[in-house]
Amino acid sequence: MSTVKRFEDLECWKSARIMVGTVYKMTNNEKYKKDFELVNQIRRSAVSSMANTAEGFHRSSHKDFLRFLDYSRSSIAETISHAYVALDQGYISEKEMEELKEIGEDVWKRINGFISYLRRYQPTNKPANPTNKPANKPSNQKTKQLKNQETK
Repeated sequence: MSTVKRFEDLECWKSARIMVGTVYKMTNNEKYKKDFELVNQIRRSAVSSMANTAEGFHRSSHKDFLRFLDYSRSSIAETISHAYVALDQGYISEKEMEELKEIGEDVWKRINGFISYLRRYQPTNKPANPTNKPANKPSNQKTKQLKNQETK
């Protein structure tokens, strides 16, 4: 696998871009266009998925990147939820709804896969103290040894 040097190389970002294009296409019909607030919200949530992936990529820490990928996933759910409102109002058809859900599912899976990869293969995920003991507190055996020395 080659090293990713730009966010544009990420498959999850590319899929999110497809979702954004689909949302913009759907929101261009005459009935939908009149609901300015819903159009604005669904477009913003779709764009947010794409943007959070890009922003996270350029964060300085691994933890921040994972957090932004999580935001990206949340934006997908928000986009689908807004699409249900559009469906209920008759702005989009069942077929358009299914298409958007399939694209959203694809983006979701790609982000989840990427998150799993990052969690599994990044060295920063190894605990600094694998024993989970406070770093400056001696172990039980060490404590016993110290006590025995004191009583001698």
